[in-house]
Amino acid sequence: MKPTQQIDLRRRVNLPLLSFYGIGTILGAGIYVLIGKVAGYAGMQTPIAFLLAALLAGLTAFSYAELAVRYPKSAGEAIYIQEGFQRSALSIFVGLLIVAVGMTSTATLLNGLIGYLDEFMILPRWLVIFASVLIMTTIVIWGIGESVLIASVMTVVEIIGLLIIIWVARDSFVFIADRAPEILQFNDAVIWSGVLLGAFVAFYAFIGFEDMVNIAEEVKDPKTTLPKGIIIALVVTTVFYIIIALVSVLSVAPMQLAQSNRPLALIYELKTGDQPYFIAIISVISIFNGALVQLVMASRVLYGMSRRAWLPSVFSTVNKTTRTPIHAIVAISVVILLLALLLPLLSLAKLTSFITLTIFTLINIALWRIKHRGDVSPGFSIPLWVPIAGALFSSMFLFYQVFHFLLLSS
Repeated sequence: MKPTQQIDLRRRVNLPLLSFYGIGTILGAGIYVLIGKVAGYAGMQTPIAFLLAALLAGLTAFSYAELAVRYPKSAGEAIYIQEGFQRSALSIFVGLLIVAVGMTSTATLLNGLIGYLDEFMILPRWLVIFASVLIMTTIVIWGIGESVLIASVMTVVEIIGLLIIIWVARDSFVFIADRAPEILQFNDAVIWSGVLLGAFVAFYAFIGFEDMVNIAEEVKDPKTTLPKGIIIALVVTTVFYIIIALVSVLSVAPMQLAQSNRPLALIYELKTGDQPYFIAIISVISIFNGALVQLVMASRVLYGMSRRAWLPSVFSTVNKTTRTPIHAIVAISVVILLLALLLPLLSLAKLTSFITLTIFTLINIALWRIKHRGDVSPGFSIPLWVPIAGALFSSMFLFYQVFHFLLLSS
């Protein structure tokens, strides 16, 4: 009998689509959902918390960019760990952690969606979550080109929404000079503790650039496109985050932001006196976009690990018509549904950040080991100190969060 031929994924993603894909998942995650939560910890230092999170994420983003050039495959992180440590068990563990990040992140966003949707109608929480998962699953099964194109269109809408918030709150910039001492005040250990905790939550807002490497087998010219796309996405989102964080704390008291489950809509309402229906619509689209991209990422990791025989072969089955891994998509969607229904937003965000920092530490160490043994990159390459610093700061951030959790629990 003639063996069944493996159907490959289709390369349909160019640099603009990849950049919008990354920008969309990063922006939707942080600003529209967690800006208030970060303000609850960091207070007036919220912009500093976002800047600190950006620096931490940036070190690892550069490591990802080089690794994506070296190994442009789905299930990127699991493969990077395999190349760095040569231990299949560790690679499988990290791959499953990546899938867990995608699922918890999507569940976080779906919970954040509810607060903005309440502007229009009060629907049962379970119904909103179930309908959202069903729509996302259908889009992702449809095809990668369609999924990324839809995500790109929604990303444009996200950017428009942020520009509107900046515009309506532009008068707040007049007070920057007067209130700079509040924002730059670091003479108290309590303030530093709040900034670090805020940065830990804000770090979740930068999760997304690593998703880009997991569609490597669907990217045109991945060795050139992937590093450019990662850097573009990170720079654009960092600029938006800092400006929005600054506008937010200058416009609304941080504690008031922290108490709102729709912080940007609150800013719009206070600044204009109008009902924030338009911003609420954009926020819903943005959050949905971030969730959609996470579902794409997690399903591709399952697919890539299955292709390497690290998971059951059913997850590497690609539909002949849609050229998408349908079984992997459905499996991920079911778990997302359960997580979104069972866990609250902030717990999901903290869990996502905790898992991601663990992965980032290992990824940076893996690149350091690869570079240390003299393996030359076929393209984009970073200095050896970058993955060392990335591993150091990721692990320090992780240990600080564990210490703080244990302190509160005692």
